[in-house]
Amino acid sequence: MGDEIDLSGDGGVLKQIVRRAKPDAIAPSDDFPVVDVHYEGILAEDGKVFDTTREDNLVFSFELGSGSVIRSWDIALKTMKVGEVAKLTCKPEYAYGSGGSPPDIPPDATLIFEVELVACRPRKGASVGSVSEDRARLEDLKKQREIAAAAKEDDKKKREEAKAAAAARIQAKLDAKKGQGKGKGKGKSK
Repeated sequence: MGDEIDLSGDGGVLKQIVRRAKPDAIAPSDDFPVVDVHYEGILAEDGKVFDTTREDNLVFSFELGSGSVIRSWDIALKTMKVGEVAKLTCKPEYAYGSGGSPPDIPPDATLIFEVELVACRPRKGASVGSVSEDRARLEDLKKQREIAAAAKEDDKKKREEAKAAAAARIQAKLDAKKGQGKGKGKGKSK
């Protein structure tokens, strides 16, 4: 087994690699947020197994970051690659907290999981291509908004320049009229 890694920075989620993934194995990402895992959950206090997928050889699937699992799993699974098996030690604040999850998990329980990342894949209804296409479409929309904003700013400057030019013309006409009015009709007749 590998060294323990403190994933949370406060000792709340510890990871120890039991079996490394192959170097070219994929990891969960924005394109592959849905993970399939095998796991066995054990109470640290008494070593009792409270849940497992191994007996039925089923996988448990969930989307990372969706809030559907305990915080420690969201934190830990993001660091794993397909094929990796890790032992996770999860303090209560990263698991079920002071409420526990009756009847199997008592309040303030530290949990130990042996988790195997079996697969990661796109969310339902999305393919890697469509996720990438969505990103590209969003980038295009962002660029279009920036171009539109720049064009709007240019139009505003042109309007302001046109107003200033019109005001200058009007002022010039007024000044010219004032200049023509001097000396006209003010002289004395003989």
